[in-house]
Amino acid sequence: MTAIPITKPRTPGDLGNRASLLGERVVVERRGRTSSPCAVEDVELLERLEDKLDLDAIRAPRMNFQALAEVKKALGCSLWPTVLR
Repeated sequence: MTAIPITKPRTPGDLGNRASLLGERVVVERRGRTSSPCAVEDVELLERLEDKLDLDAIRAPRMNFQALAEVKKALGCSLWPTVLR
């Protein structure tokens, strides 16, 4: 990975060309902060990884919920409050 001060690139497209055409991972530094233009392949890989994580989360086992009537029946409780009888 190459760290480049924001003032160093010769043209505005220089960083984009280095990232997209050469596949070079470039980090731009400005006032101590960094940002990173990246190659399209890297973005596509990150998107595929995010999609996989989303699918894994969707497919993960969930808690089983039961209807209130089933729970009350299993516990031997009345379905109607005693006030309404």
